[in-house]
Amino acid sequence: MMSFTPGRSSAAAVLLALATFNAQAAGVLDRIKAGGHLVLAHRDASIPFSYLDADGKPVGYAIDLCLRLAEVIRKKAGVRDLPIDYVKVTAADRMDVIAQGKADLECGSTTNNAERREKVAFTVPHFIVGARILVRANSTVTRLEDLSGKTVVSTRGTTPLKVMDQLNRQHLLNLKITEASDHQQALQMVAQGKADAFVMDDVLLFGLVASSPTPADFKVVGRYLTTEPLAIMLPKGDVALKQLVDEEMKRLIVSRDIYPVYERWFMRPIPPGNVALNLPVSYLLKDFWKYPTDQVPF
Repeated sequence: MMSFTPGRSSAAAVLLALATFNAQAAGVLDRIKAGGHLVLAHRDASIPFSYLDADGKPVGYAIDLCLRLAEVIRKKAGVRDLPIDYVKVTAADRMDVIAQGKADLECGSTTNNAERREKVAFTVPHFIVGARILVRANSTVTRLEDLSGKTVVSTRGTTPLKVMDQLNRQHLLNLKITEASDHQQALQMVAQGKADAFVMDDVLLFGLVASSPTPADFKVVGRYLTTEPLAIMLPKGDVALKQLVDEEMKRLIVSRDIYPVYERWFMRPIPPGNVALNLPVSYLLKDFWKYPTDQVPF
């Protein structure tokens, strides 16, 4: 019988793979206990959920909620201080960053749906949103059908982009659908006449308009094209982290501690323009928060 002795490079590869597996199996809490940092993924223009203020600091509704979760993680890990690192993500790469372990929580405006749950996990939704249509103020578009034959932009890697492709085929709208790298670019395309409409979650559209130098140049029209629960994303398979995060999200909602956080970002003036969105908690979100759960029918 012949035996095979791996070379040094093969042995090193095996050891590295085992180390990586053990680190992943250990989970976020064990890493924090051992002195590791908590890594939060954030967006740069998902107002008011997750964006950069005038000083380049990540701020927003989802950021505040993630910081609440970070404090619970710190206590559970039994550490005195918890260093927090931030990593910027886009709509296109956010799931890969979480799935590959490059961040522990994604603090943004990400929809929890069945397709994404194959790759990552989600906690209890912090918002329920619907996609609508942003157009220039002088546009005659008031509904989906009015877009027939026009150019529509949405952000790469988002649910509304997929929905518009489906609606285009179902209703034979003959749309020219184009992708933008981020929300700000999509808004600029409408402003410059490169696109007739920007389809995105309405709360993000209101946030973009409110922070624009010329908010009167735009309007949001039409009925909801989607209904989507937004939730903080975390690695799939980290049972201890998910249980802890779910429990804290449910506590924040049931105790109503989440409401002051919501009011700060949706009812009061926010940076950078100190304009209030004036968006009260919707009836859909109120109903969902009566029995908060991470299980969503989407």
